[in-house]
Order: sequence, then structure tokens, then C-alpha cells
Amino acid sequence: MTPAGWKHGAIVGRLHGWLFNHANTHSLGIVLAAETGFLLTDDPDTVRAPDVSFLRNEHLGDPLPDVAYWPGAPDLVVEVVSPGDRSGEIDEKVKAWLDAGASMVWLVNPAWRSVTVYRSATQITTLTENDELSGEDVVEGFRCRVGDIFARLTGPAAD
Repeated sequence: MTPAGWKHGAIVGRLHGWLFNHANTHSLGIVLAAETGFLLTDDPDTVRAPDVSFLRNEHLGDPLPDVAYWPGAPDLVVEVVSPGDRSGEIDEKVKAWLDAGASMVWLVNPAWRSVTVYRSATQITTLTENDELSGEDVVEGFRCRVGDIFARLTGPAAD
């Protein structure tokens, strides 16, 4: 795959940093960086890697799994849309995460400066720049203004 552009990287880095700081400060669980693999199904194996993910403490287990890919879906999945992504592919990704047990998926769309929050195939909310994005009961206490996700990302069209 072609590497992501700088805007994509800035958004992913920003969300990862905010979520990491919040989860760490409040001992909520672990936040994983882009390209961390999750084994959603086996035989045949389906491994997906979100841009950012979060696992709540109660789902970590003790001891932690000693495997290459985390078994199952994270509690929160963050996917940032790239210019080359097709809507059918995006829908398929969101469905795969929810079907595998993700509690929440944030689909971040830089072109629209919006975040669509999926809790299920029918519980979908789209937030715009002046709205507040909440971790709800998944990343308790986390909040940010959607517009802040896209702040200072002007320049040539790039993902």
C-alpha cells in the first residue's frame, strides 16, 4: 500500500496522543498505534489494522496474550479516511470491526471535517466541526471538539 500523506499522519498522531494521554492518566486501558494487527476471524485468517485502537482494562486479560496479533477486535477503532478510499471499502471495514465485537468505530473524514461514530449498523451519528466527540462508555471521560482534530491542516490537497 502507498504510505499515507502528512495530513492523515497528523490526524492519526493527534488522536493517538490525546487518547493515550487520557487512557494513561485515568488507567483505562491501552491505546495502540497505527498498523497494529487484530485477528478478527480465523480459517481463513482475517487480520485488520486500524489507524488507532483502544483496549479497555477489563478486556486485556491476565496474562496478556502471547501472540503476534491481538485476538478479536479492540473496544474502540479509529479509521481515518484517505482520498483513495472507496465508500464500499470503508463500509466493509466498519462492518468487519463491528461484527468482530468492536464497541465503537470512529470514522474520521478529513475532506468533510467530520467524524462518524458507529455503535452498530443502525446506531450511527455524524459529528461536524463544532460538535464534541465523546468516548462515551468505551473511553470514559474522553472528549474533544471535532474541529480540533483538523486544526492547522491547511495546504495542498493530500491525504
